[in-house]
Amino acid sequence: MLKNNAGYVFGLDIGTRNMVGTVGYKTKDGRFIVAAQVTKEHKTRAMLDGQIHDIAKVSESIKEIKEELEKLLSMPLKEVCIAAAGRVLKTIRKKVDYEFGQETVVNDEHVYSLDMLGVEKAYEQIREETKSDSSQYYCVGYSVVQYYLNDYAISVLNDHKAVKIGVELIATFLPDEVVDGLYAAVEKASLKVSNLTLEPIAAINVAIPEKFRLLNIALVDVGAGTSDISIAKSGSIQAFGMMPYAGDEITEVIASKYLVDFATAEKIKKQAGKKEIKFKDIMGLKQTITCDELKDAVEDTVDFITRQVADKIIELNGDKAVSAVFVVGGGGKIEGFTAKLASCLGIADERVALRGQEVMADIEFENANIKKDSLLVTPIGICLNYYEQKNNFIPVLINGEHIKLYDNDKVCVVDAALQLGLANDYLFPKRGGELVFTVNGEKRMVRGKQGEAAVIKVNGREANLNTPIEANDRIDITESTAGDNGCCEVRELPEYLGTITFNINGKGITCPRFAHVNGEMVPGTYKIRSGDGVEILNYYTLKQALEFMDLPYYRGIKVNNELADEKTVVYENFKIEYHEGDILSESLYYDDETESVEEFNTFKDSNTNYDSGKSDAGKSEETGKRIFVIVNGQAVALSGKDSYIFVDILDFYPFDTSVMGGRDLIMTVNDEKAEFSTPVSEGDIIEMYWEK
Repeated sequence: MLKNNAGYVFGLDIGTRNMVGTVGYKTKDGRFIVAAQVTKEHKTRAMLDGQIHDIAKVSESIKEIKEELEKLLSMPLKEVCIAAAGRVLKTIRKKVDYEFGQETVVNDEHVYSLDMLGVEKAYEQIREETKSDSSQYYCVGYSVVQYYLNDYAISVLNDHKAVKIGVELIATFLPDEVVDGLYAAVEKASLKVSNLTLEPIAAINVAIPEKFRLLNIALVDVGAGTSDISIAKSGSIQAFGMMPYAGDEITEVIASKYLVDFATAEKIKKQAGKKEIKFKDIMGLKQTITCDELKDAVEDTVDFITRQVADKIIELNGDKAVSAVFVVGGGGKIEGFTAKLASCLGIADERVALRGQEVMADIEFENANIKKDSLLVTPIGICLNYYEQKNNFIPVLINGEHIKLYDNDKVCVVDAALQLGLANDYLFPKRGGELVFTVNGEKRMVRGKQGEAAVIKVNGREANLNTPIEANDRIDITESTAGDNGCCEVRELPEYLGTITFNINGKGITCPRFAHVNGEMVPGTYKIRSGDGVEILNYYTLKQALEFMDLPYYRGIKVNNELADEKTVVYENFKIEYHEGDILSESLYYDDETESVEEFNTFKDSNTNYDSGKSDAGKSEETGKRIFVIVNGQAVALSGKDSYIFVDILDFYPFDTSVMGGRDLIMTVNDEKAEFSTPVSEGDIIEMYWEK
């Protein structure tokens, strides 16, 4: 803890033009007492746009301020609080979507994962944009602009059912060279950094007390070169931004208009509230102008600056205006600035106000000559931030690597993971590959299974992505796993479960549908592969229909009263007329009362090899009822008995049960589990296979 004699805190505001050192302490009743303050202007342009360009020169100025403060206080200063300029922050606006495998009720974890996906994509973009240099960036905050539910804008995703969710957010990043440069300059001046925050945060700590941050308020710090913006909402600081337009633009217009040097123009600007302003131009002529004349001279420039600032506020606040704006810094003091900003935001004039002496009610100066002013907001805020111990950089060890994290008082494991560059795929469960194929020409997709989330430990204890972390914590993350790839068998397709019924000689015959994959017939157990073209046919050819019924083809068969050949297509409810002289008739098959079985067998005996696996002699002895079933996608005729059970199939279908081909023998009749004694009837669909 920083305790210079009697608990004094040393805060240093390292600006582009000036450097302000403040030493003070906080009383038990919450007041902050400024014991000493020293301001120095940079002798050279060692600082540009908030970034240190010449570490040695800046370090010299820090050392001078340190030594002067030590003389005033008669005590040594060893530690210091500093702030990184808001003007060096980079913002990335990103929109991302996430699709569920099926309609899902959105919960907190889904929303958090979606936000982190957006931050990850913002990280990827800033790394891509800066890959030409060696910079690393810290995410110092993000603000949600809009959520989306099935592509429709919505304010709250939780508890809604969705197939697809999305978020648009703004993430803010700070380059590491800025942080490293500040640390190097301070250490070179024989000081140790006790706390590092951001200038917008330091300013807001003074200008907008925490009790006001539930409201949607913006703070604009109008400096010399830039206007730094921070947005407070829902109790915390939500977003930061910067516009490269500020007081210097106004000063340059005054210098050009009234023919004076920059320093004189600065003095004129600071006297904007007076009725008359007197000065000498570069010709040595005395000039006097009124406040209104000065206001008219800079009006267009003030219009331009306030419009840029207003647009940035609206962007950072989710494309809508804030409820109120507080303005600090010298650039915002010019006549008409606050009114113009209110107009650009579309809010009442009284809701945009300069914050100066009134925000320092709890701040006292031991030196009575120091005037309470909005210019002092940031330097004092740097000191006050020390007592909060928030918004600092902390070291952690993650997967064996040392990194620094920006601690905004809510840093957790996922922040460290993203800073290290671990993508969402590394952290969140990965889904197995998709199986993509077509069924009857239409694209079909089966999603892979979900894997396991990353295994996370903090200091050896089990944790998760939301687990808070502190300085010097050790984080170990084992990568998440991918689930099994999507899989599907032909028999699982709803189209395959249908049947086709033909009318043969006045009797309905129900047949299973055929499945073709890439032009070849396959059984129902065929495992579909990506890219397969599956066709579940809604017709048979005449040849296929006859083969299903174990009947031969002959010339003269009619389909729907027209002569047909083997290739004739037979659709649902088509009528087939099958006769061959006086040998075959509709009572010849599928009729339990027929007396013509022997005639039919005699006909078949004349066709060698017609019944596979039966001798001609065996066929002539067949008696009983003939039925047709489908076994593993193939038509099989059972004959020789008046009734059949499952085991009878083994006499007509080649399946070896004597050798185990897997863990279990699976047997089903019409998708119902079967035993060897299960009855089998005409048209039953049989499955028989070894389960691995």
